[in-house]
Amino acid sequence: MTGAFYLPTADDDTFVATEHTAGPWDPAMQHGGPPSALLARAVEHVPSDRPATVVRLAVEILGPVPVAEVTVHSRLSRPGRSVELVEAELSAGGRPAVKARAWRVRVAELDLPADVAVPTASPPMPDHDTEYAGNWGGGFLHAMQLRFSEGSWTELGPATAWGRQRVPLVAGEEPSGLQRLMVLADCGNGISSALPIAEWVFINPDLTVHLCRYPVGEWMCLQAATTADPSGFGVATSTLYDASGRVGHGAQSLFIDRR
Repeated sequence: MTGAFYLPTADDDTFVATEHTAGPWDPAMQHGGPPSALLARAVEHVPSDRPATVVRLAVEILGPVPVAEVTVHSRLSRPGRSVELVEAELSAGGRPAVKARAWRVRVAELDLPADVAVPTASPPMPDHDTEYAGNWGGGFLHAMQLRFSEGSWTELGPATAWGRQRVPLVAGEEPSGLQRLMVLADCGNGISSALPIAEWVFINPDLTVHLCRYPVGEWMCLQAATTADPSGFGVATSTLYDASGRVGHGAQSLFIDRR
């Protein structure tokens, strides 16, 4: 597959979203993964006085993001020697569409006891891709290579899936591990859908990822489960992995309604 989620422009802060960003709810609107990853990229581009790593990235989706031109700005809002806060904003059509706040912690080399080490086991990855079900698809999902090790598109409930981008985030760039993770992390509610997509919507207005280790490699894994309340909301929670083990945890609040 050729292309990218976003094409750069003459303005370093402006990008053109391609058809690969289109989500399953409306082909004219972006899936939450690419904008979240683009904000992660903006956070990583904010310089620090010392080596630092993102430990939490919280994304607030203020409204639908059109498959169109977007502008991203980021800044260091709270500097510090040990911990610093970075903020980023994505605008589309003249309005703020997505905001992110990231905590970064200084990098050190500490001698820690073995019992606090990050687990190095990952769910098994199948050697074949999972076919999409009839009600799933769209630009974004076809731009992702997915392999379910537990569950499937046709089964409701908790599921585990490995994912890899078929296209880069920004044309001409190699995505960072954090960017790759954020693209997949927003799939938690879809991977673990508890309700049939033909009859229900379960849209997340946010995504929060806490890291316990910086992700590396192309393949990321999402082990997710969704719970729903009859009053019309829910939460999708996930454990996140790369090929070397656990990298963090994700959560999405859900708005739930009948179509």
